[in-house]
Amino acid sequence: MKVGVVGLGLIGGSIFKGMDGKHDVVGVSRSVSEAGVSKDYSILSGCNVVFVCTPMNKTLEILDKLEEFLDENTIVTDVCSLKEFVSHKSYRYKFIPSHPMAGTEHNGWEHSFPELFEGATWAVTPKDDTDIKDFEVLKSLIEDLGAKTIMTTPREHDKAVALISHAPMLVAQALCKNIENNELAQRLASSGFRDTTRLALSNVEMANDMIVMNNENIRDVVSLLDTNINKILENDYKKQAEKIKEFRSNLYASKVLK
Repeated sequence: MKVGVVGLGLIGGSIFKGMDGKHDVVGVSRSVSEAGVSKDYSILSGCNVVFVCTPMNKTLEILDKLEEFLDENTIVTDVCSLKEFVSHKSYRYKFIPSHPMAGTEHNGWEHSFPELFEGATWAVTPKDDTDIKDFEVLKSLIEDLGAKTIMTTPREHDKAVALISHAPMLVAQALCKNIENNELAQRLASSGFRDTTRLALSNVEMANDMIVMNNENIRDVVSLLDTNINKILENDYKKQAEKIKEFRSNLYASKVLK
């Protein structure tokens, strides 16, 4: 199978490296110089599947551009962390939106690696006209990368990622701002604060897209967070903490996360 990857940052680069040796893989990038990589989109001609891995604010532009180079039999997916904004338009090719739940605090080709998706979940939000056979082809490639697909809707996806990714990133940033003017807190900060605020290291362009484009869902989560903090503070803390500890342990008991 010929697989194309547009954008070779952390996610795209890891897909490219993960597919190498399993499929005939080609890439489009303005900055990466590797065998099978070109700045010219015509390299994607004849691809069975194309992964669009550009920043969210560039994705719609790239999806439009691909119509010049791909035919109606090509399956195209994106990897954006939001799904509603890409789900309303039809293309001459077969577009199936998706989002791999994997990443690190680093970005760029130099930090990409083929094992990034092993044990990860990969959300897929098929459109109403998606053919089950095309979904199965995409699912097979995702499984080749070591991930497991979860089908959902764009709206439910965007609400969920606000809960588990976008709002936590915002909270991590706010925690860092909390100690900007407290020198003692900065000197005392150790592994607990480091691990809790890791998401504050997120790629700034990606983070800006998430905050701007998922703002309403994020605000709902922040409101819910305030409600739950007050509930925990106002009730039997020890009893609640034990239940939360058990929930957190069970949540990750069967997951392999990078």
